[in-house]
Amino acid sequence: MQISEVQIRLNGRTGDRLRAYCSITLDNEFVIRDLRVIDGPHGPFVAMPSRRLVASCVRCGQKNHLRARFCNECGTSLPERLVRTDASGREKLYADVAHPTHTDCRKRIEQSILRAYEEELRLAAKPGYVPRCMGDDESDADARASASPVVSADSRSAGVTPSAGLSPARVPRRTC
Repeated sequence: MQISEVQIRLNGRTGDRLRAYCSITLDNEFVIRDLRVIDGPHGPFVAMPSRRLVASCVRCGQKNHLRARFCNECGTSLPERLVRTDASGREKLYADVAHPTHTDCRKRIEQSILRAYEEELRLAAKPGYVPRCMGDDESDADARASASPVVSADSRSAGVTPSAGLSPARVPRRTC
């Protein structure tokens, strides 16, 4: 497995442990989004994408956060939940959506992301820095496809050409 692309979007809020969001592409075929670079006690680390664990209301079936005391839908008092704890005794309120199964795979992913994060920090220190939106490649391609008219061989012979204002090269890059 090769990490073919890493995209970083810095978190602009100061004083927050969350430093950046990132996406990685594996073997130019598979994308994992919503990885996060977090400032930990021993330096930055990469957190895998996760989802909040929920439990259903016995009355209406609505999904509620594990710590909820009342149902968000019907207001019914929820029974006290037994929240699972991890090996260090912390409550387990989230579950990873995607994660590596081997330590060396996790290290490769983390090293690639942290290298790209450091490079993005260097770029951000330069004047005129414009943060990159996640998924720019797909959105730019979609914008170019919708802005650029289809010109067939018949229409070229009739003198029809795309206007200069719709040239794919002139589609501006989105900013966040």
